[in-house]
Amino acid sequence: MYQNYNNNQLCLSIPLEINIPSNHVAVAISHFVDSIPDKLIYEKAMTSGRPAYNPAMLLKVILFAYTRQNFSGRKIEAMAQENIPTKWLIGDPDTVPSYRTINRFRSSDQMKRLVEAMFLSFRQLLKAQGLIDDSALFIDGTKLLADANKYTFVWRKASERFEGQLDKKVARLYQELVQNKVDLAMSDEAPKTDSKTLEKASEQLTNEIERLDQVIATEPIIPGGSPNKRLRRKFKHDRHLIDSDYLPRKSKYESNNAIFGDRNSFSKTDPDATFMRMKEDAMQNGQLKPGYNLQIATQNQFALYYDINQRPADQRTLIPFLRSMDFQTTPIKYIVADAGYGSEQNYNYIENQLTAQALIPYGMFEKEQTRSYRRDASKIMNWDYDPIKDHYTDEHGIKFHFIREGHRKDKSGFVRNLRTYRALDYDDPEGYYYAHTPGGNLRQININPNWEHHKQQMRERLKDNDETKAIYALRKIEDEPFFGNLKANLKYLRTSVRGIEKVTTEAGIAIMAANLLKLTLKVNVIFRKSIVKKIIVVFRFNISLKTTIILFCVAYVPATT
Repeated sequence: MYQNYNNNQLCLSIPLEINIPSNHVAVAISHFVDSIPDKLIYEKAMTSGRPAYNPAMLLKVILFAYTRQNFSGRKIEAMAQENIPTKWLIGDPDTVPSYRTINRFRSSDQMKRLVEAMFLSFRQLLKAQGLIDDSALFIDGTKLLADANKYTFVWRKASERFEGQLDKKVARLYQELVQNKVDLAMSDEAPKTDSKTLEKASEQLTNEIERLDQVIATEPIIPGGSPNKRLRRKFKHDRHLIDSDYLPRKSKYESNNAIFGDRNSFSKTDPDATFMRMKEDAMQNGQLKPGYNLQIATQNQFALYYDINQRPADQRTLIPFLRSMDFQTTPIKYIVADAGYGSEQNYNYIENQLTAQALIPYGMFEKEQTRSYRRDASKIMNWDYDPIKDHYTDEHGIKFHFIREGHRKDKSGFVRNLRTYRALDYDDPEGYYYAHTPGGNLRQININPNWEHHKQQMRERLKDNDETKAIYALRKIEDEPFFGNLKANLKYLRTSVRGIEKVTTEAGIAIMAANLLKLTLKVNVIFRKSIVKKIIVVFRFNISLKTTIILFCVAYVPATT
């Protein structure tokens, strides 16, 4: 026997309301968005034209779509037509926002402000529920594919090489024009090869050609050809070369340099995207692809802060990321990250500016813990140091005395203070051999006291202190599970918009969707555990089966919304 089935339209029942389970993630999204203050959601609406969709409704629909792995505007529109929880969030079965409306709202400045408001409200919610505290903040990064083609790269080195070749050609052209007595209106002895100077040169050639036209029109026929006509032909060729080749190429290189900034590459499809190695490498060939570096700060596997960066490496992304955080409202005692963030500049900022403690190993931390490294007498870390006389002694007994202080500036502009120690000059052959380099100069070593101080602090916190060791051990179960949930479960591997500002907004939507999905699952787990406790109490006191069912239903069904 089968259940009655008939899809005849006359037999379909007409539902008067749309209901979903009260523990559904759509309910959590609705409650969360409704908890955001109205002044942060609603802007001054237009008084004329068609009434706009409610921004709270559009925000709920987009958040729910991202929890269901739908990032396309057309797919979100299809969900609004067919999906029951989406219709419940909209509140009207007949209202279906178009994909154009969804895409415009997702990329708007209003959505950017809404994302900031969502993260602020979410942090306050977690803090009120006791799910986060001021103990530690765990920071890590991953790569996101940009909405750009793979083979649209522009490389800085190639652009600089071709621009240099072009500048040589332009310089030779300027020299020929000067020899032909063309006034380029340049005050400098070395003429510039920028686009503005090329435009002026083209204008001067046009003036010279017009002058020669007048001269040629009045001159008689010259046997063997007119020198003015040959000169005019040369000027026309040079002007055509500037207008059709040199000037467009120079303008392109100048535009590329403005886009590069301090990057080494960008994509023609999305100029804000940088080519970097992705963790999702299907061909296993390390191919560079256009993408963004997503940085998150988590606690209890919830992303509290995030940032989109154009740098492939993590080290120089930490300080800008920390500057974007609100440590006045949510103070933090420890900043925890992996060795990719370990640098003197980052340690200085955390210790001095944030007055927090860094739990970030430096690059050589793990290697220094090995037995072979600790027994290697050639390493400066294992040399003897006399703080009174301020000298080092290596494994051969060669003493290195302080001679001067110096500074070194890296590409980012950070200045390191170095102390230089030089070996003493020994008379005996063995001492002379070990005190000099193969070139015959006395050996020297550079010591950065501030860097050595931070390294010693990291060794004490990550190796000797049990409390900080336990906190650092949590890093592996904080950031990586969130990235796994974001990429493997929500399938958010590639952005749907272009431009760093729009990508930042969309990444915030995806991260908040993952947060709300995680929060819903956590609440449901806690709720199921409470139900099990109630059932244990029922069986312990031998309550009847009917009473058990009633208690179970009362415990399971939350208050109606």
